Order: sequence, then structure tokens, then C-alpha cells
Amino acid sequence: MHLLIACAGSGRRMGAERNKLLLEVCGRPVLAWTLDAALASTSIRWIGIVGQAVDRADIEQLVSAAKAHLPVVWIQGGDTRQDSVSNGLAALPEGATSVLIHDGARCLVDPELLDRCATAVAAGDAVIAAAPVTDTIKRVDAEGVIQDTPDRSVLWGAQTPQGFSVERLRQAHDQARAEGWSVTDDASLFERLGWPVKVMASSPSNIKITTPFDLTIAEAVLAGR
Repeated sequence: MHLLIACAGSGRRMGAERNKLLLEVCGRPVLAWTLDAALASTSIRWIGIVGQAVDRADIEQLVSAAKAHLPVVWIQGGDTRQDSVSNGLAALPEGATSVLIHDGARCLVDPELLDRCATAVAAGDAVIAAAPVTDTIKRVDAEGVIQDTPDRSVLWGAQTPQGFSVERLRQAHDQARAEGWSVTDDASLFERLGWPVKVMASSPSNIKITTPFDLTIAEAVLAGR
């Protein structure tokens, strides 16, 4: 299984002046914990880290320190997450048939979740990690007035990894470019095309580091492991 780790974001919502993946949690960069999980997976055979040039030296130093037992390569990211994943797909080794996409900011991912997603994709499914929504969700209009309350029993919070056939995901990205679609995750492209995507149940702890509070949560989770 091939894995693309999306690392081309920023620290804007974190209030940081650098990529949030290079901020420390429990004494190590966020991305270091993510890479540890990927390297602990029994299914991953190749890793591409998709980032921006400004972070390349720091990320390559981090990768070197990990002493990886499998190939970990640098891939130049694009202007958006969608562009970055497209670049990652173009950089996959020849003959790659299946791929997992994972946000580098989800540093608490369990290697076992990566393996379960990889197994499902190898069997022909497209999958996303997700957790059932536990909050009551309100849909509101532009003025902030509640319109309705969706049934939370059918709502799931999307996470990563997300896994796909390389050929079909490339087709989806090609269609998105042709149609001018802009999405925030790859599963949305499959949904627009009417292609099925299955949910792989995950833990709510598989959070995406976005705010300083998320760093506090990550510290607590990692300290307890």
C-alpha cells in the first residue's frame, strides 16, 4: 500500500508563524508522531510526504531522524489541498494501484486503522476513516438562524486516512480540474461522481491538529499511551 501524507498547510488558525506540523507536542514535531504511526503500519510499503518548499529542509531532517525502513520521499505540494493530492498522485511509483491519503496533522492515528483501511482498499473498496457524531447538529442559514436538526444517527465526522484505487482517484481529480470543482477531501470527488465510498469506523481521538486546544488534547493522549 502507498501512502500520501498531506503536509502543505500552514499555522494560520493555530496562530503560529510556521507550519503547524512542525510545532512540538510531547517534545517532538506533530509530523514526527504521524510518521511514526505510518512506519508502524504493517501494510504501508512507500510514503510520499507532500509539502511546501519552505518546510522541506525541516521535514527532510525529521524524516532522516526517523530512520525509516521503507522509502519516504518528498513531493512538492500545490496551492490547495486538492492540488497537493494531485501532485502526490502524479509522483506515485510506476505500478502503484492503491493509495491512502492521510492528513499530517492527524498525529494520533492508530497504525491499526491504517491497516484496516489498506485491507479494504486492496479488496476493491473506497473508504474513509470516520467517527459517529455525538453532538446535536444544527443547520443554520446565512443569518445564523436554525433551519433544522439533522438526525445524528446517520451523521459521521470525516477523518483520514482515506483510501482509493489510484486509477479511479486520478480519474476523479482529472474530472475535478475539467469541471472546476473545489473540495476539501477526496471522498467528496467520489460522491460527486456517484462512486460509493464506505465508512471505516475510527476513534474520536483521531483528531486533526488545528488549534492550540488540539495540541493540549494531543499532549494528553500521547502522554497516556
